[in-house]
Amino acid sequence: MVAVVRKAERLSKDTHVGAPVGNVTRGTTHPHRMRRVDRWLTGTHSALLRGTPSPLAVDLGFGASPVTTLEMFEAIRAINPTAHVTGLEIEKDRVLLAQQSAREGLDFAVGGFELATAQRPLVVRAFNVLRQYQEDDVAAIWTRMTARLAPGGLVIEGTCNEIGRVATWVALREGGPESLTIAMRFGSFELPSDAAERLPKALIHRNVPGERIHEFLKACDDAWLVAAPVGAFGARQRWIRMCESLKNQGWPIIGGVTRWRLGELTVAWDAVRAD
Repeated sequence: MVAVVRKAERLSKDTHVGAPVGNVTRGTTHPHRMRRVDRWLTGTHSALLRGTPSPLAVDLGFGASPVTTLEMFEAIRAINPTAHVTGLEIEKDRVLLAQQSAREGLDFAVGGFELATAQRPLVVRAFNVLRQYQEDDVAAIWTRMTARLAPGGLVIEGTCNEIGRVATWVALREGGPESLTIAMRFGSFELPSDAAERLPKALIHRNVPGERIHEFLKACDDAWLVAAPVGAFGARQRWIRMCESLKNQGWPIIGGVTRWRLGELTVAWDAVRAD
């Protein structure tokens, strides 16, 4: 079977007042596909979620099924029972279907990058959405979304494979991107650079010699290979050793063993940003 690759589109320039900003996605989704990013959000930003009364979280572009929005809702409500989650989609029929799953604290609406919710969101998860756009549109989309955040808010923009075993995402604040995270299921990859095909749109075409992201992924692979003897104790221990090595080399790694043991690796954005 030949895989069909969707051509990158330009951001819709529809100027109709009140029209959602963006283009309709393919809508493909899968249960637990966003588990890694939800685990990172509720783990590394639990203080943000707990410390904000009745925060709003938005799942932007939830697709043909609201399953991952429901999972996001459950994960966040476990941290803050007063939180509200809204799933936004441009395609009206998808919203109508999703509304059958609405409940107290969870709703669905038509919307796009304008994030026209009554309340400013504290968290926005936009996964597998910008992948279909052209790289030149990314900065404007990031700015549009972060401008709508509540004070201290966060946009998580990224990409993952079909069943969520390999994922990468950028953490964005109103002041710009802060970090890049790579999250991989142990046993699902040969080298850390296997994540390259799932890099966010801002980086996926930058994985070439001379670019920061290329140098970082190469350093990850080198450290992974050097840590091969530790693999006798399991892939988790090998990953932890790789992360320790990168940090010792001077890479601005964020977080520690608590996150590394989950197959996560977060690095400051300036170390990987495109030139």
